[in-house]
Amino acid sequence: MMSSLPIDLSKVPQQNIDKEILRAAIIAELDAVNLYEQFAAKSKSAKIKKVLMEIAKEEKTHVGEFQVLLLGLDKEQVRELAAGKKEVDEM
Repeated sequence: MMSSLPIDLSKVPQQNIDKEILRAAIIAELDAVNLYEQFAAKSKSAKIKKVLMEIAKEEKTHVGEFQVLLLGLDKEQVRELAAGKKEVDEM
């Protein structure tokens, strides 16, 4: 159901550990978003749906927080996000 870490953190060079921690945290938050939104879609209770969707929204905020931190550490990621945006804008 949930993702496993895509990388063994014990094998990551120290200079890259924070970037990999942040990437793993983003994966975990996105898993949580998906899980809560799927639960909300299946629930029969309006109250439960509402709470699950609110929590999913909070997890999306966490993704943004981790992404800001990652972009501060990984300038290549900044450039590649900009390149991806440009490609989509040109479509």
